[in-house]
Amino acid sequence: MSFRFWRRIRIAPGVTLNLSKSGGSLSFGPRGAKFTIGPRGKRATVGIPGTGLFYTATVPGGRSGARRMASGWAPDVPTVRPEDRLTLGFFKRLITPDDEKALVDGCRELALGNEEEALEHLEKAVHLADGAYLAGFLALKQERLEEAANYLEAAAEKPSGLGRYFSKYGISATMSLPITDEVSAHVGSDLRGVLLGLVEVYQRQERWKDAIACLERLQRLEPDDVVVKLSLAELLLDAHPGDKSVCRKVVRLAEGIENETPVHAALLLYKAKALGGLGLLDAARESLTLALRRRKGRSEKLLRALRYERALVYEDLGQRRRARADLERLYAEDPDYEDVAARLGL
Repeated sequence: MSFRFWRRIRIAPGVTLNLSKSGGSLSFGPRGAKFTIGPRGKRATVGIPGTGLFYTATVPGGRSGARRMASGWAPDVPTVRPEDRLTLGFFKRLITPDDEKALVDGCRELALGNEEEALEHLEKAVHLADGAYLAGFLALKQERLEEAANYLEAAAEKPSGLGRYFSKYGISATMSLPITDEVSAHVGSDLRGVLLGLVEVYQRQERWKDAIACLERLQRLEPDDVVVKLSLAELLLDAHPGDKSVCRKVVRLAEGIENETPVHAALLLYKAKALGGLGLLDAARESLTLALRRRKGRSEKLLRALRYERALVYEDLGQRRRARADLERLYAEDPDYEDVAARLGL
């Protein structure tokens, strides 16, 4: 896998044209919940805000039925002509099931920017996995957390149906979710996307145990998914500060991780935090130094978090001059960053 270029051009309020080397697509919806119609298949894209770089994984089409069910990919269904995708004619409405009509109407209202009307339609389509998926993310955006949890849980119970009707109508529904403070994921209508959405809902509800369970389920499905590892590492450390067994688990999650992408660099940050929690300060310093060796494509926010953590490790190691050098650089870049000014005696 490699990074690809993805540039967004704003063409109207709430409407964006996504351009990449492979072609273009149209997104609609407010910031934080983009819905994309384009020629490409389903994809999950991870990016660091502000860099313009996105890491995209596309699922190949030749998987077995069991594998497709596990990952949320649905079998092919008859397609609808492009001109009919979001508008059903009179006679077509007569033969289209009510829940399917509600799904199409909900997508059309989203395209028009009418979120409330869209959710009203989608709530009539939650018996369909795609309807529950879309209703769940829209409810999440509107902070209707209990409803969001119910809808996304319903979608997670029907993984084989995810993407079925989006595929039929030529719609690629892609959502943007924060994975950590430094990393966002663009997720599609598959089981991975639904579970990541549930993690976000559960965290906002402070249902830490349920959020961790979702991520552990995801890791069983995709054991090498670095985004899942990163999200799980952050959540474990936040939910169980100072717990050495959790620190050991995070270190195992990051086993073998190199500084390949911004996502890997962020995971190295949490590995260092876990190593520090175990008292392995030299190893923590090495992890942070590795993460800081490659800066191209990394956001300033991520680099500052890495440098700040390394300064703390240097202090714990008694290496005051090195700690101060990192702190002074942080202060020069952002005088209000964390407690840097106080640590410098300013």
